[in-house]
Amino acid sequence: MNDLSPPPRPDETGTDATPGPAAAATTSSSTASAATDARQPQRRWWPLALAGVAGALLLAGIVPRLHASAALTQQTEAQSMLTVSVIAPRPAPAVNELLLPGSITPFAEASIYARTSGYLAHWTSDIGAHVKSGQTLATIDAPELDAQLRQARADEATAQANYDYAKSTAQRWQDMLKTQSVAQQDADSKTSDMQARRAMLASAQANVAHLAELVSYEKITAPFDGVITARNVDVGALVTAGGTPGTAGMTGELFHIQQTGVLRVFVDVPQNDAAFVTPGTSVYLSAPQYPGRHIAARVARNTGSIDPASRTLRVEVDVDNQDGALMPGAYAQVHLALQSSTPALDLPVSALLFRPDGVTVAVVDAQGRTVLKTVHIGRDFGTHVEITTGLAANDRVIDNPGDALTAGQAVQIAPAAHS
Repeated sequence: MNDLSPPPRPDETGTDATPGPAAAATTSSSTASAATDARQPQRRWWPLALAGVAGALLLAGIVPRLHASAALTQQTEAQSMLTVSVIAPRPAPAVNELLLPGSITPFAEASIYARTSGYLAHWTSDIGAHVKSGQTLATIDAPELDAQLRQARADEATAQANYDYAKSTAQRWQDMLKTQSVAQQDADSKTSDMQARRAMLASAQANVAHLAELVSYEKITAPFDGVITARNVDVGALVTAGGTPGTAGMTGELFHIQQTGVLRVFVDVPQNDAAFVTPGTSVYLSAPQYPGRHIAARVARNTGSIDPASRTLRVEVDVDNQDGALMPGAYAQVHLALQSSTPALDLPVSALLFRPDGVTVAVVDAQGRTVLKTVHIGRDFGTHVEITTGLAANDRVIDNPGDALTAGQAVQIAPAAHS
């Protein structure tokens, strides 16, 4: 019986038979296939690696651009938002010094005229002389007036004699009337004559007093203690009673006297500060000729009325000038220490906005937006003012706001500068 089974394979028989050409070909093909299978994973990873490298390069180029773009956007937004500096209101000072110009005037002054006509016999006091009240300044020679006084005194003596005679006669007739020696009508006539004589005596006495007063005016005297500041007459000049006051060049003024022991300084206080000026207000003077010197003074009185033309209160300040340091007519600066019982808040004038609805300040709220507040100004300190209403102590007030600033505008606060 024929064996139809296939011949045994070399590996099955376990023999080391040398492979033939076909077997060698098969082995070579298997080796190539294995190498190809080993290279295939590497080929699959190359695109991924290239993609990763490309992505890294892309990120390396894009990320800085994105950061730069974000920074640019942030900077643009920051620049488009208004940057402001803010200040906090501070308490206004309780005492404020008000500096006002003042003109120094004498406490009293007078123009001295002649009350008696005549020629100037002599004068005893010239300009700059310090005189006392009642001291003779000049003497007028008026012989006609002296003669009139002598005549008046003679008439007075005659009237006195006539009155004495009429009085004694009337008395005798009254005594005789008691014994019915004379008629009642005759006694009344004597009494009436006596009364007429008495009236004539009184008239003569009044004329004597009038002329005596005029004669006393022949001596020109000082009305008060002071300094002679003008002498407009010389010996031999004809002077007339009363002169001609008001006529240029011929005023008739003989002397001008000023009282300088105490001086008056008048200042005009603005209406806003008028209520703070009282007789007890502290005040001192400064003068250009005495730099650094404080001259003591006091507020004496005020008019109690606002001048409608200037809206100011006229205040009189008196200063002791016994040393003669100040001269009437000079310029001085008056320093008034105004005391406020209820000081408010203080802001620099640079924070104010002047709008049609009034004085306004801009503040920054908690959301970083502007709020416009209308305020009222109290005392004016020059570079800063007192805000009486419309502002809170914790408000953040914008300093130097622009005129275009509006309510609700977003702003950013600039960092505070450190000195």
